[in-house]
Amino acid sequence: MENNITLRHYQQDIVEKTCKLLRDTPRFAYLSMEVRTGKTLTALSAFNHIVDVNEIVFVTKKKAIAGIQKDYNALAPKYNCTFINYESLHKLDVSKIDAIIFDEAHGMGAFPKPSNRAREARWLVIRHNPYVLFLSGTPSPESYSQMYHQMWVLGSRSPFSERDFYKWAATYVKVWERMINGFRVNDYSNANQEMVMGALKPYMISYTQSEAGFTSKVNEHVLKVKMSDTTYKIADKLKRDLVFEGKEDVILADTPVKLMQKLHQIYSGTIILESGKRLVFDNSKSYFIKEHFKGKRIAVFYKFQAELESLLSVFQEDMTTDFGKFHANICDNFAIQIVTGREGISLKEADCLVYFNIDFSATSYWQSRDRLTTMERLENNVYWIFSDGGIEEKIYQVVKKKKAYTLSHFKKDLLNL
Repeated sequence: MENNITLRHYQQDIVEKTCKLLRDTPRFAYLSMEVRTGKTLTALSAFNHIVDVNEIVFVTKKKAIAGIQKDYNALAPKYNCTFINYESLHKLDVSKIDAIIFDEAHGMGAFPKPSNRAREARWLVIRHNPYVLFLSGTPSPESYSQMYHQMWVLGSRSPFSERDFYKWAATYVKVWERMINGFRVNDYSNANQEMVMGALKPYMISYTQSEAGFTSKVNEHVLKVKMSDTTYKIADKLKRDLVFEGKEDVILADTPVKLMQKLHQIYSGTIILESGKRLVFDNSKSYFIKEHFKGKRIAVFYKFQAELESLLSVFQEDMTTDFGKFHANICDNFAIQIVTGREGISLKEADCLVYFNIDFSATSYWQSRDRLTTMERLENNVYWIFSDGGIEEKIYQVVKKKKAYTLSHFKKDLLNL
């Protein structure tokens, strides 16, 4: 197979630096390259220069696999590559792994306990002792404590000598207590940036859009939608009584967390009832989006499944969840769940991004809003569709500051909802 790829000069430089790190003990590197700077091709190219690499496993999100396989085929490297998503790691059946690439590695950064994703990855690394290359545009999107379990995946090769998070936190984190549902719990999010990144600096290669010769600009627009009287009636009764009884089912918000979650759904016109049934009771946002963006190709991020049902009921055949149809111009409008679409895919075919709702996660905010950017397209428009008087704008103001929206934020905001 012929190589059809020519790397940019900075990518070639990063490949050389990456190879040097991989060849040295402890045989891992971390590429922190901003979106659209070409970290996938850079990573694939690096292993073409490591002599003893014949079998690679590339771990990423399911929806990103097709695009990465395309890059791999165009690169035509000397090694074989198995592509797999994180959720399927436990099914991986290979006898030999020379190297593993963990794409969007920050997804293994949950703390204080390791996620199942991190556990599966660690088991694979310890079993095969491969070269390891971590990739992420945002290694620690919400807290530097997210770096611990990413390195924990390496087993004894981790730059951190502490073998569990709590021992690590005693050195690297300023732990403080906060109240949740009347209980005191430790908050481990305030890690010392200088100490954490100082320990990791020898193994990390960072590269920004600015260094690559371009800087993207995202123009954000907040559009308010007046929801139906039913929406405000349900929200007000739930805030007052913590329960809303319908003819056949109930909405129960008997804890602060449940109230926060229910209001998050209600202000966009949907709800998950106590029975588990999804209900769409207000299509105001969907009708607004259809009318406001008429004549444009749009990619819509939704939060809850019922929001997709609302969109599809209003747009009918003019909305698809099939990325292939959108990419091939078979359908002008595309809908995808925020967490699914925030990483690893390009939505460059869309004229703009539209958010039906907003996620509590700062990671979702910062990563999803840049899905339109390419080297040739450096300015993009993002539209947030918020209910007039709802909770969404409160969440927006928090996640913009690279903080997750939490119960403590909600309790303060509830007074003004």
